[in-house]
Amino acid sequence: MTPHISRKRSTLAIATAVAAGALLAGTLATGASAQPDQAAAAPAGAPIALSSTARAGLLQDANADKAATAEKIGLGAKEKLVVRDVVKDRDGTTHTRYERTYDGLPVLGGDLVVHTAKSGSVKSVTKATKATIKVASTSAKVAATSAAKSAESTAAKSGDTKRADAQAPRKVVWAASGKPVLAHETVVTGVQKDGTPSKLHVITDAATGKKLFQYQAIENGAGHSQYSGDVEIGSKKGSSGFDLTDDSRGGHSTFDLNHAQSGEGKLVTDDDDTWGTGKADDPQTAAVDAAYGAQLTWDYYKTVHGREGIKGDGKGATSRVHYGKSYVNAFWDDSCFCMTYGDGEGDKKPLTSIDVAAHEMSHGVTAATANLEYSGESGGLNEATSDIFGASVEFNAKNAEDTGDYLIGEEIDINGDGSPLRYMDKPSKDGNSLDNWSADAGNVDVHYSSGIANHFFYLLSEGSGAKEINGVKYDSPTADGSKVEGIGRDKAEKIWFKALTSYFTTTTDYKAAREGTLSAAKDLYGADSAEYKGVDAAWAGVNVK
Repeated sequence: MTPHISRKRSTLAIATAVAAGALLAGTLATGASAQPDQAAAAPAGAPIALSSTARAGLLQDANADKAATAEKIGLGAKEKLVVRDVVKDRDGTTHTRYERTYDGLPVLGGDLVVHTAKSGSVKSVTKATKATIKVASTSAKVAATSAAKSAESTAAKSGDTKRADAQAPRKVVWAASGKPVLAHETVVTGVQKDGTPSKLHVITDAATGKKLFQYQAIENGAGHSQYSGDVEIGSKKGSSGFDLTDDSRGGHSTFDLNHAQSGEGKLVTDDDDTWGTGKADDPQTAAVDAAYGAQLTWDYYKTVHGREGIKGDGKGATSRVHYGKSYVNAFWDDSCFCMTYGDGEGDKKPLTSIDVAAHEMSHGVTAATANLEYSGESGGLNEATSDIFGASVEFNAKNAEDTGDYLIGEEIDINGDGSPLRYMDKPSKDGNSLDNWSADAGNVDVHYSSGIANHFFYLLSEGSGAKEINGVKYDSPTADGSKVEGIGRDKAEKIWFKALTSYFTTTTDYKAAREGTLSAAKDLYGADSAEYKGVDAAWAGVNVK
C-alpha cells in the first residue's frame, strides 16, 4: 500500500506503536530475543528524560561553574571550557560535554566529557585527546588568504566538488592528532558531483601551510519512500487551510524545494488536511513520508532514550523535499538544522523511507552530542550510528508496510536488483563494506568503514550464526569464528546511545568506541553482567579487542 494521509492532526501514524520508538519493529521468528524488555526497571545508570526547562537549567549551572570545573580537572591557565550538552542519569550522575578554547582560540579535538557524581565530585573525565594543549604562539606565519587558496586547491584536487568557494579562515588550535599546533580552519563551500551541497573543512598548519586534515560537513546517505501505507501526520490550521507543521513535536515543518538546490523552499500546505495520493507524481506524497519519518524519529528518541528533539531542547528540525532533479540521495545539514530529500532516479522514487529519515536525523543527534568527525574511523562510527538508529526506529515503528530489519535502504532499489544498500549482519555482502576492523579501516570511505560498527551492533543484538527475523534470513560470521550470544536489540540500542552521549568524543576511533560502550554497559547493567560481557564478545567478533 502506498502512503496516503487522512484528516487527522498532531497524531501518531496509524498502525504505529506509540511506545518504545526505534525504527526496528516486529516479531522475531527465530533467533535471539530482540523484543524490548519494557517491564524491566530502568537501571541506576540509565539517562533520565529531561524537559527542555530542566536541561536548560543544568546547562546554565554548568556554564556558571565552568571556571571551577576547568580548575578541578587540571586545565591550564589559558584554557577555558565551553558547555555543549548534558545528560543526567537516574542515580544523579551528570555527564557534561564541553569544547575547549586556548588563549581565546577554538581547540579542535579538545572536547571532553566530565562525569560528575550526585555529590558534585568528579568521577572521571573522557577526553578526545590526552595531549597537553599548548602552542608556542598564537600568531600565524601563513596568511589567511594563503590558507584559503590552499583549501580551495584541496577541494578541487579531492574531486568532491564541481564548484568551490573558500570562506574566510579562522585560527584554531588543532589537537585532534599528534602534538597540538596553531592552524587555520577553512570551510570550502560548493556542490559535490552528485548535486549534494559541499562544506569541506580543511585544516592547515598556520606555520607551514601543510594540510593537516579535511572532512565533509554535509552528512549524506540513501533510502526510499512510499512504503508506509496510510498514516496520520501532525499538521495545524494555517492562514488559509492547513500547514504541514507538527506543534506536538517541536514545530517540525516540511517544505517543498520544487527542484531547487538552495533556499528553504515553500511550506507544504493543503486545503482540506488530506495530504498526498500515495503516488510520486503528487508532490505532497514525498512530504507525507518526510513528515511521518520525522515524527517517528522524534517519538523514538523521546520514548526510548528520554531525549526530546534532536538537540534535546524540545525544538523540531525542518524537512525539505524535492531537492534538485533526479537526485538520488538525502542529507542532513546541521547549519540549517534540516533534512533534505531527493526524488531519486527520474524523480520517481523520493528518498523518504523510514530508515532513511531516521538515519539522516540521527546525524543531527550525533552532531549535538559526540560530534564525531566525518572522516577516518570516527566518520565510520558517525555513519554507523545513523544506520543503527535508522534500523532501530524502523523496528520500533512497527509499520505493517515497512517492517523492521537489519538492512539499510532495502526499499530504495538503488542497485536495480532489489538488494539493500547495506547489510548489518554481514556488511561485506554489499561488495564494499568492512565486516571487521583492520589497521586500514581509517582509510576507507566512511559509508563502508561503518560496516564494522554495524556488524558489532547486529552481533550484540542478535548473536552470530544463521537465523530468520521478520521473514529475513541472516547469517552473521565473526572474525575469529567464535560464537556470540545476542543480548537483545533493546539493550543494544540503549548501550550505544549512552556511549554516544556520555563517552564518545569528536575523535573516537574503534578502540575508543569499545571502551565507551563497555563503560555504558557497566553504567547500565554492571561490570559483571551478561550485557557487559556481550559487548566485549561482540567487539571481539569484529576484531576490536
